Amino acid sequence: MATNTEQIDMASTSSRFSLSARTLSFVVLFFAIFISAYLSYLKIDSGEPAICLNTGSFDCGVVLNSAYSELAGIPIAWLGLATNLIVLSLLILEPRVEMLREFGVTLIFGVVLFAFLFSMYLIYVQAVFIEAYCPWCLTHEALITVLFLLSGYRLWRSLNSDEA
Repeated sequence: MATNTEQIDMASTSSRFSLSARTLSFVVLFFAIFISAYLSYLKIDSGEPAICLNTGSFDCGVVLNSAYSELAGIPIAWLGLATNLIVLSLLILEPRVEMLREFGVTLIFGVVLFAFLFSMYLIYVQAVFIEAYCPWCLTHEALITVLFLLSGYRLWRSLNSDEA
């Protein structure tokens, strides 16, 4: 049977990791915003090629200029940048706004879940329809996957703490 000291140590470890999951989300978002801002810049300045490894099936130009690089006339990179900034804003405001204190973790998970599913669709499009990959895009999609796991963990923790 665990002593009171062991229970306190386990509780403090859990809350520290919960805090670090939020902190790690900021770190992941920093890199995701950098990449999506770079890809957005490339869509604005169409004359500049991406800094990219163009060997084998990797070709940023093909992916970034494909018919699938826009959704309803809006570049996917801009949508990714907007989503990253929305999630960052929610994370920043979460401890400061009453509604977000109560529902912020769930709201962030919902936004990131949508971004994750859309990222998986984009990987599918690169593999099946374009038959070329953009390392920048794949890196962003990997970061969204990490963010999805972090937000899923935060949601799981918040739901379990409500039951206690």
